[in-house]
Amino acid sequence: MKKKVPDWLNSSLWSTTPSASSSPSTSTTTTDIFDHHSPTTAFPPTESSIDPPLPPAAIRDEQQKQPPRHHHSPPPQKPEIKDKHSKSSIVNDDDDNNNNIINNNYSDNNIFNNKIIITSNDIRDVDDNESFAEDISKQALLLTELSKKVINMGELRRIASQGIPDGAGIRSTVWKLLLGYLAPDRSLWSSELAKKRSQYKHFKEELLMNPSEIARRLEKTTGLNNDDGKSESRCVLSRSDITHGEHPLSLGKSSVWNQFFQDSEIIEQIDRDVKRTHPDLHFFSGDSSYAKSNQEALRNILTIFAKLNPGIRYVQGMNEILAPLFYIFKNDPDEEMAACAEADTFFCFVELLSGFRDHFCQQLDNSVVGIRSTITRLSQLLKEHDEELWRHLEITTKVNPQFYAFRWITLLLTQEFNFADSLHIWDTLLSDPEGPQETLLRVCCAMLILIRRRLLAGDFTSILKLLQNYPPTNISHMLYVANKLHGQPSH
Repeated sequence: MKKKVPDWLNSSLWSTTPSASSSPSTSTTTTDIFDHHSPTTAFPPTESSIDPPLPPAAIRDEQQKQPPRHHHSPPPQKPEIKDKHSKSSIVNDDDDNNNNIINNNYSDNNIFNNKIIITSNDIRDVDDNESFAEDISKQALLLTELSKKVINMGELRRIASQGIPDGAGIRSTVWKLLLGYLAPDRSLWSSELAKKRSQYKHFKEELLMNPSEIARRLEKTTGLNNDDGKSESRCVLSRSDITHGEHPLSLGKSSVWNQFFQDSEIIEQIDRDVKRTHPDLHFFSGDSSYAKSNQEALRNILTIFAKLNPGIRYVQGMNEILAPLFYIFKNDPDEEMAACAEADTFFCFVELLSGFRDHFCQQLDNSVVGIRSTITRLSQLLKEHDEELWRHLEITTKVNPQFYAFRWITLLLTQEFNFADSLHIWDTLLSDPEGPQETLLRVCCAMLILIRRRLLAGDFTSILKLLQNYPPTNISHMLYVANKLHGQPSH
């Protein structure tokens, strides 16, 4: 017996317009998407080889008015974050139509089983005013909380989970608190920040130095330049003074040169990925000195992380997780904070990745903490809350969740939405006191439920097209749905 969809899902708010009929296409060849641990094939390509299906008329009209998703057109350099909620008013003329399944009788005329839906387009002006007022209210609440001597983290998480207004440097400070980089006690901030930033400076001096510089420093420390009359000894180490481990041709494990050449391959991969990071944002790309300095900061952070974590090193796609953190911290209106954005970003990146690091370790792929296990948990979550959709995807059409959820999970949804929307999603992910992973899975499940009609109407090819090129959606509503999944028992 099939599980029924919960009553709270039985609302036209869940409805999406069915997609246009998909034209026949050739079958999709699926590669080994779990070959993500080598520097060159760490993650599936962010651009799917499958073209997205044609959106319905309503979505096409909306897309003509708005810029396309960030894969094709650059969003503004400093995206404005607004928590716009989709407002819908439902006039129910027939209560008998309320049942325990989500009805599929939905039309483009916004009439759903005798329910007349007034969409957000009809009340856009009112919605904008309410959204603006809501932003001002949330900003005031956050500023009040941040001004306390000891910050109430529970209250901060509650407010931040609803979205952080983009202003006054609030998101930068709140994210640092949510990630544990700043302590709730404000009196500790100055000393702790100074200690961490000094530590990062030490990392840069020790880990970003090439062997030639190491040799020059060794020369100074060994006192080979004590004799001022011997200019040769002041500049060059004699053969007898160059140990085997310091020779460029040494293959010893302890050789600084051998390690340098091994690191070079990783550094080259990091450099390629950094240059591809958000090419639509001038902050990250372009020939300006500002963009190049930002790229250099990303490169330094990823290189230092790789050297400090030899078990993981660098995996392609880490740059996409790093980018939102650095963008927010670098754009902090506090000049001192912005100047130290690289150091602050490094430690926050380490903290964020600590909850997901097992996803990047190939040896753990099939373990209870590996990426396959996490994807299985998403499948189970969907089955609990919408078994009909789960059965259609995994049994009828055989769309394995690995085909789409791998990128969703490993890159924290940074590739599925535009940059500004990703920041809003991260507000909610970082606010979870148990860590972002559980919230991330609920958001992924909500993404599937919100387009269930189109998924139920599709075959393998059309479903894969849709899920690998997720359609535009209202982010605030999607996060609302994910939150409902958290508190709603399965049936």
